Amino acid sequence: MNGSRRLSPQEIADTLRERIRGGDLRAGDRLPTQAELAEEFGVERGAVRQALRALQQDGLLSNVSKGSPPRIAERVPGLSGEPQPTMVGLAPRLTEAFSGPHVRIDAACLTSETLMVALSEPVRLIHEGRIRPESIDVRILLPSRDINLAFPVPVEAPEDDNPVHQRWLEMRNAQGHVLRHNLRSLRSSHGIDVKVRFRALPFTPPVKLYLLNESEALIAYYMVARREEATDAGILDMYDVLGTESLLFSFAKNTGERDAAFVVQSQKWFDALWETITTDLTLS
Repeated sequence: MNGSRRLSPQEIADTLRERIRGGDLRAGDRLPTQAELAEEFGVERGAVRQALRALQQDGLLSNVSKGSPPRIAERVPGLSGEPQPTMVGLAPRLTEAFSGPHVRIDAACLTSETLMVALSEPVRLIHEGRIRPESIDVRILLPSRDINLAFPVPVEAPEDDNPVHQRWLEMRNAQGHVLRHNLRSLRSSHGIDVKVRFRALPFTPPVKLYLLNESEALIAYYMVARREEATDAGILDMYDVLGTESLLFSFAKNTGERDAAFVVQSQKWFDALWETITTDLTLS
């Protein structure tokens, strides 16, 4: 595969992982033998074994034994359709979305924390030269700073300033700055056409929604719970959500009419909000 140098076990694992996620290797298929893989990639069998161990740890292989080549797992994480915690399920779907030449990501959420963290994986792959999109267009809808949020809110109404709202606002702005900086830096480092835009919602979104390349919709419900957090100003007793742990449900256009309709309608809903009742958002 590479006449100038031998591939590392990580690169071999990533190549096989892309074949699995791309559908070239399907659930139940048996992998080639270690000898065949070693010949294909031009490496020693030890490198192949390390790559297979990495895929096994990711839950992508089953029937791993010394007697015969392993098979692709019947339920591949991120492709099985089963909901996963948002922080687990979002990154691989974003990485897949970034593999094309033109990337479009739309998100509606309470803060951009999960999206900021999940984007670090495709950004890392771009810096490593493993993927190279020509353009990236990201649009994010976040609640306006001027509205009374449904959550997070203090359990008891404050007498003056609302420390819970101030904490949320600081997080919203800081995470948005980091996300925008990480993506915009790809302009100078790799010559990629990058756009990152924010608009302000006049309400608190009850769910988080991610739309990938107009072909996939990922949605998770915000679960409200009472919790306490220690800050410099004291203990904050509030009703809040743990968005990174919310289960993420995936709908893709290529998996049936019902899912395709959900993706199309979700995109129309997002576009309508973006173009009508939302306002410019400045990350102060």
